[in-house]
Amino acid sequence: MEPQPDDRPDGHLGRKNAPRTQAGSTRRRIEVAAFAVIVVIAVVLGVVLFTGQGDDDPAGRAAGPASISEEDRASADGGIGPLGDLARRTEGDPLAMGAVDAPVVLVEFADYRCPFCAKFSQDIEPTLIDRYVESGQLRIEWRDLPIYGEESARAARAGRAAAAQGRFWEFNSALYAAAPESGHPEMSPERLRGFAVTAGVPDIDRFMAQMNSDDFEALLHVDTMTAQRLGIPATPAFSINGHPILGAQPIDTFTSMIDKLLAGQEGG
Repeated sequence: MEPQPDDRPDGHLGRKNAPRTQAGSTRRRIEVAAFAVIVVIAVVLGVVLFTGQGDDDPAGRAAGPASISEEDRASADGGIGPLGDLARRTEGDPLAMGAVDAPVVLVEFADYRCPFCAKFSQDIEPTLIDRYVESGQLRIEWRDLPIYGEESARAARAGRAAAAQGRFWEFNSALYAAAPESGHPEMSPERLRGFAVTAGVPDIDRFMAQMNSDDFEALLHVDTMTAQRLGIPATPAFSINGHPILGAQPIDTFTSMIDKLLAGQEGG
């Protein structure tokens, strides 16, 4: 007896199963479309949260899509902003600089291959250090958010490996100092090793071993999940006592917020 179309031994579907296959394909298309809508909504919510702006805010659009809203700026009276208190304030944290009890804490979510993160490191961060960190008014805490693939993840592990030997900020600065003006630079093991040497990491063999291990995966996961919970849509993203700033904004965007927070705390 010849095998019927539905019972072919080669595994091909027969004519009777065709409607079921089409229905399954239709369901998958609907599910994919629904997921895409959810992703778009999540990104939009993240942008609105971190900019304080929506599509019905023409004044905000004129100011630039990544600038902090005037309403949030005006509300910075020394209290914690809408993102909540993200500061860890861990004594001896190698990924932080400044007094553990500083009145203002800037938390930065960044990717080592992000050109705007490099711009912040080169142009903005040194001024903040000179003006606020050294006087004990500001603390800066780093959070890893590797969004540009495996090379970004490798660089994040390298930063943690440098931190394990007390050379995190030196490594961070060396890497960003070499960043191009645009694009996402290569982060090969050899290049990261060079940054470690420049940063003065004492045990390069240990650095390379940890960079290529999963020693820091749990820590990186915590930072990434925090960013996802906040709806951060891009890097760099900042929280200054819970007040959001997105992108490498002009220095005045940061200093005006910090000054407002300091003045509010003094007035309180």
